[in-house]
Amino acid sequence: MPRYGVFFIAFILFGSGLYLLWLTLSPAYIPIPKQWDVPAPHEAKQLTENRLYIPKLKLNVPYGETADALNNGAWHRYPDRGNPEKGGNFILAGHRFEMGWTYQEVNKKSPFYHIDQLHIGDDIFVDFSGKRYEYQISDQLKVKPTQVEIEASSIDPKLTLYTCTLGGEMDGRDVIIARPVASNVDPSLVF
Repeated sequence: MPRYGVFFIAFILFGSGLYLLWLTLSPAYIPIPKQWDVPAPHEAKQLTENRLYIPKLKLNVPYGETADALNNGAWHRYPDRGNPEKGGNFILAGHRFEMGWTYQEVNKKSPFYHIDQLHIGDDIFVDFSGKRYEYQISDQLKVKPTQVEIEASSIDPKLTLYTCTLGGEMDGRDVIIARPVASNVDPSLVF
């Protein structure tokens, strides 16, 4: 009888290990979805939530001004240093990889997992205070965790997106710098 108990425990441990491996690898191997949620043109005139859209990644996440916002999307760090309306350095940070109990939760908590697929010239859209703003990527950087100058105030308007590298927060940051294309974009843009 104890032999069956050992096999049962081994089976449970092996299955748990496979599940954890699947969760860890899910953002890399689950393709970017073909369908994604964006405001429909008739709803876009009433933009009620601050959101970040990256069409190339089919990313559509909310952002907020507290660290808790990282659990649902992105964190608007240092709002006093900039926003789309007033200019300056508009800083959004998000998780690259965060573990969850299901692959859907892992993918939801890891919005910037595919940030390395972005290139100079790609578009980024931001909803802020009821208006939609368009940015275009102008630079990509890899910086050390101690290089906090990416969050410095700026006279020129820009969007700074950053996240940890896949090596973790002690390894460094992947940074995207984008410049505004227009101060106010027609909300019925085709996505």
